[in-house]
Amino acid sequence: MRRLLLLLALLLLSPLGASGAETGNYPQREEVRRFVKEMVEKHGFKKRVLNDLFSRARVQTAIIRAMTRPPESTPRAWQAYRGLFVDPLRVEGGARFSADHAETLARAGREFGIPPEIVVAIIGIETVYGRNMGGYRVFDALTTLAFDFPRRAEYFRGELENYLLYVRDAGVDALAIRGSYAGAIGIPQFMPGSYLRYALDYDGDGRRDLSASAVDAIGSVANFLKEHGWDPGAPIAMPARVVGGDYRQLLDAGIRPAYRRADLALFGVSGAESLPPDTLCALIELETAGQDSEYWIALHNFYVLTRYNRSSFYASAVHELARAIAEAQVQPADVTPPR
Repeated sequence: MRRLLLLLALLLLSPLGASGAETGNYPQREEVRRFVKEMVEKHGFKKRVLNDLFSRARVQTAIIRAMTRPPESTPRAWQAYRGLFVDPLRVEGGARFSADHAETLARAGREFGIPPEIVVAIIGIETVYGRNMGGYRVFDALTTLAFDFPRRAEYFRGELENYLLYVRDAGVDALAIRGSYAGAIGIPQFMPGSYLRYALDYDGDGRRDLSASAVDAIGSVANFLKEHGWDPGAPIAMPARVVGGDYRQLLDAGIRPAYRRADLALFGVSGAESLPPDTLCALIELETAGQDSEYWIALHNFYVLTRYNRSSFYASAVHELARAIAEAQVQPADVTPPR
């Protein structure tokens, strides 16, 4: 729980300046020189421009501390995670956001087949509808993780490459954009690679602006889910009942649906009898120390949600928050709700 709260604080309350950061002497480092050379040869960047950028990059030591804290130091706790994201702030805010952007959400639903409440829930969990988009310079965050975090250096160097391509194509200052401690950007917190592949100019103003345009953010989230295989009209997950111990074989099989619904009973799992026998399913466990676990039969659309964040807790929170938002009553957008 402590690690979860630390990561949340880094994501939402990260500093707006370079306080606590230090120079990484990046232009003098051999691995950075190789990266610059590759960007020049592969994408036609100017060496001088990149060296100038890296000379102004700052190591964010708080990010390294958070990323290196061992996950096993904190037990998985679904109820604590749920309490952070499925809360009145996001439910009520989501209902208002839905009302304010009803036309855009309906359009995205028609064009991409994504339920409006799913799009809204993702935006609510990521940034509380644009309130908390992060305060780290994205270039600093990605440079720190690309060159001072060896365990995932290859991934973050790829995202740094994507970021530099994005800012060049968009004509924006690489040092001006702020985001999360991991380098995610804007209202839906897209990593740069996702920005390049899935972000849309949904409001038609000639720019893909996920930081200032809620319309672009809505269209882009819907596009992301569609491109990852969302099945319109299909269910997401169903509560499961388990008996015996064979069900653990399904848990060990992972989150990708791989077992036929008709075969679940062989493992002591029930709860999805209404689905066609050949429907592919997975079993997930939502654990909380000192409490009984929740078990869910996860379907294809649940797996699609984990492409946004590869966590069964995350997908479960999106699913639950979306249902709560859909059920919530909201006043007209121009009426201030009572305090």
